Amino acid sequence: MKLIIDSLCKSYKEKNTSDNKEQTIHALRDCSLEIEDRSFAVIAGRSGCGKTTLLKIIAGLEEADSGMVEFSTKAKIGFMFQDPRLLPWLTVEQNLALAFPRPENPDEKNVIKQKIQSVLEMVNLADRAVSLPGDLSGGMAQRCALARCLCRNPELLLLDEPLSSLDAFTRVKLREELEKLRHYLGLTVILVTHDMEEAVYFGDRIFLMNDGTIENILPIPLLRPRNFRTVEFQELCKELEQKFF
Repeated sequence: MKLIIDSLCKSYKEKNTSDNKEQTIHALRDCSLEIEDRSFAVIAGRSGCGKTTLLKIIAGLEEADSGMVEFSTKAKIGFMFQDPRLLPWLTVEQNLALAFPRPENPDEKNVIKQKIQSVLEMVNLADRAVSLPGDLSGGMAQRCALARCLCRNPELLLLDEPLSSLDAFTRVKLREELEKLRHYLGLTVILVTHDMEEAVYFGDRIFLMNDGTIENILPIPLLRPRNFRTVEFQELCKELEQKFF
C-alpha cells in the first residue's frame, strides 16, 4: 500500500483573543509527500506546524480544502491518539470490543472474543482483559489503545504522538514493542512527533514539517533494531536537530 499526498491545503477560522476579530489559520500549505508500502514514515515538527491536521486528513477525519490523498489500494486504517481515549466504565476487553460491529449471534461473539484475546497477548495485556482503565498504568493504557487499533487489522497505522505523555522508561519500552509489532504485522506506519530521538529510532524517512508544509526529508540508513546509545544514532539526531532549527 503506497500513499501519495499532493498539494494539500487546509485553513480554518478562529477568533483572535485580543480583539475578538476572526482570522484565518493556514494549517496546511501545498503539502506533498509519498509513503512507501510497509515503511515507517515520521512527520516531525514543532507544535502547531500542521502535523496532526495532516494525519487526520489522511485518516479521513478531516477534509482538505484542496489537494489529493491517494492510496494505491483500499487500506484499513488504525489511528492512535496522544491519549488512550478509553471509556472508563468499560473493561479493557469491552473497550476493544467497540472496534467491531455488534455481533448478531453467539458464533460471531466468540470469534470477536478470541480476536481480542489474541491482540491483548500481542501487546502483553492478556491478564488485564477484565481490568478497568482506571486500574491501568499509563503504559498499559496506551497498549490498550494500540490493541484497539490492531483489532481492525489495519494495513496503515497512524500514530499521533502516542508516547509523549509517558515517563522515559515506559516510553523506551513501548518503542521497542511497537517496532517489533510493526515488523511482525508488516504494517505501514506514519508517526507524528516532535521528539528527535524518537524520530530517528523509528523512521525510514523523516519528513520535516514547518508552517504547514514539508520543508526537508531526511533518510535514516541505520539497521534495525536501533540503539540510541551508538555514535551513528546520536549523529543523526544532531543532523536532524540542525535541519529542524
